[in-house]
Amino acid sequence: AVFGSLEPALPEAAILDLCAGSGGAAIEALSRGAGRAILVERDRGTCRVIAENLRRAGVADRARVVRADALAYLRGPAAADGPFDVVILDPPYAEVELREACLLELGAPDGPLGPDSLVVATGFGKLPPPRTAGLLRSMRERRFGETLVVFYRRAAAENALPPSGA
Repeated sequence: AVFGSLEPALPEAAILDLCAGSGGAAIEALSRGAGRAILVERDRGTCRVIAENLRRAGVADRARVVRADALAYLRGPAAADGPFDVVILDPPYAEVELREACLLELGAPDGPLGPDSLVVATGFGKLPPPRTAGLLRSMRERRFGETLVVFYRRAAAENALPPSGA
């Protein structure tokens, strides 16, 4: 259902899959026409599984696996690897602070997103992703059982809300 709604944005898109797990999200995007994908995962063994899954799906030539913490990647190599058209952020549900910090990095004015980029973030329904994060604005939410999926678009810098407490 998530990729059905993303399908219009996928042809030739640059995908960033943060906290990639098995790589399923990026593989799905690539199979639906995305041009390239970078999959970021911090666990060495899981990176090997991702590489094998990419090979088996026949999309390894359009993907790169990066072994790194998602936040460290966003604060470093992401700028040179971007801009990204679609970002998938699916950290473990208990890592709310990581999710929030990644969303803020993605929503920064100098972040790795283009002007029309989409960010898809997941969370546990009782700890949902925020409605705004920097220049990111929630445009839609979908619930799948206990999982909440939030779709964000980047707002123009002049339309950004001031940080809370400002």
